[in-house]
Amino acid sequence: DVQLVESGGASVQTGGSLRLSCAFSGNTRNTHCMAWFRQAPGKEREGVAFVDGTGNTAVADSVKGRFTISKDDAKYTLYLQMNNLEPEDTATYYCAAAISDLPVDVVATLGHWSFSYWGPGTQVTVS
Repeated sequence: DVQLVESGGASVQTGGSLRLSCAFSGNTRNTHCMAWFRQAPGKEREGVAFVDGTGNTAVADSVKGRFTISKDDAKYTLYLQMNNLEPEDTATYYCAAAISDLPVDVVATLGHWSFSYWGPGTQVTVS
């Protein structure tokens, strides 16, 4: 099993920055891809950023140039650096993991239902 716990959510002003962290533990040996999703009230959960088992990354068009995903295996931590935040980025952000060896360009097309493991989420509010 895999456990995920997010941290770093906060309330910030438009144009500000935040870095979210996701500590992962458990049987991560077979966890080949990880991602950040977000969900705003009344909206579908959407994928924001992805990393595959080889370390390749991808981000959604809506956050391209502003958000960066990274993973530190030595620290068992996944990060999401968010810059130039906009009110539209307000949402609960979730860390997710899936047992998969798909390349990141395919992982980035997967819906949230393809990910088996989820953290409880962390709130980001931009005003």
